[in-house]
Amino acid sequence: MNSRKGREPSGPARRQNAIAEFVVTRGSATAADLTERFEVSLMTIHRDLDELARQGIVRKFRGGVTAQRSGVFESSIAYRTKSMQAEKNAIADKAVERVEPGMAIMLDDSTTALALARHLEKITPLTVVTNFLEGLNLLSAMRGIRLVALGGDYDALHKSFLGVSCVEAIAALRVDICFVSTSAVSGGHAYHQEPHVVLVKRAMLQSAERNFLLVDHTKLGRVALHKVASLTDFEKIITDDGAPPDALGELDNHKVAYDVALR
Repeated sequence: MNSRKGREPSGPARRQNAIAEFVVTRGSATAADLTERFEVSLMTIHRDLDELARQGIVRKFRGGVTAQRSGVFESSIAYRTKSMQAEKNAIADKAVERVEPGMAIMLDDSTTALALARHLEKITPLTVVTNFLEGLNLLSAMRGIRLVALGGDYDALHKSFLGVSCVEAIAALRVDICFVSTSAVSGGHAYHQEPHVVLVKRAMLQSAERNFLLVDHTKLGRVALHKVASLTDFEKIITDDGAPPDALGELDNHKVAYDVALR
């Protein structure tokens, strides 16, 4: 049997971690590919994929799995963290120009807002409100930041706190700026796949004096199941220079202000 680079030690948990890493890196894979790569039976691979799907890391389809989003399913946090990093960093560089010392800002549970959070230590003092566990862990180590954690029901797929109690906590606050991202932008609206996430994002937008939508170019011209908000609810959309002319033209047609961040 041929040795293959990247083959993991035996054991279901370690093999599943290796499968997850492989799928997240590639975006998708067939069960046949995984059977050959990890040198186990097709039945074993399907059991592994069932477990990874249960954890929300991948989504099964006939013949394989994907870590990528669809109009109905959001991609996992592991995939989102790895994807479009240069674009998200460019958007964050542009977005942070809106933040001034002394402000109170709110960040959603997007990896684009997380990229923005990495810049905030240099703009203190600052109050930052978020429901994103990754953001809380990052910001808690920064000096000069008063961190407000939004509680609620913990959602492992998003690594964030959601639900009724989170929405109620948001409603009790008023911030200067809110930065959110969504999965899709089309026809003058922002969209997301999951209703419990939509409710939290809507509450965040209502709690802020000014709202900014942070979306990389792959989200333009796409739709998802639920409308989050009209694009006119945002002071500006910030995207990256990979945005195609027709997508920017659609924003112009809807009289939506936007900035294009250069990578």
